[in-house]
Amino acid sequence: MKSKNIFYWVTTGLTAAFFIFGGVVDIQRGPEVVKGMGHLGYPLYLALILGVWKILGALAILAPRMPILKEWAYAGIFFDVTGAAASHAFAGDGAKEIASPLIFMVVAMISWALRPPSRKCAPCEARPIQQQVPVPETAQS
Repeated sequence: MKSKNIFYWVTTGLTAAFFIFGGVVDIQRGPEVVKGMGHLGYPLYLALILGVWKILGALAILAPRMPILKEWAYAGIFFDVTGAAASHAFAGDGAKEIASPLIFMVVAMISWALRPPSRKCAPCEARPIQQQVPVPETAQS
């Protein structure tokens, strides 16, 4: 149990660090970001939007409690990295550029899968399906 907790925090720390660093770089919109966004065919203002969301997502997965927010943050991380891989593929980039975000996705999904119960959403309670009871026909007079 203790090693699972350690592995969770290592993968979560890596995920958060990657997203905080990436978010700061995107917000600063330095020459590499300008070049990369141009190569992929995206407007530069998208880097600012993605940067802010990356930082907020990283903070959400690190914060205690708020399991629903964490679910959304992990979903955003998944969308970001798969979108990055697809963007590189559509731009004709090589296997390294396509695989890098997908490898990171595996680390983030390990973090998601190893979350302790206090960081997970409570399962939906199974509710029995209500059967419709036929209404008896009334006698017409």
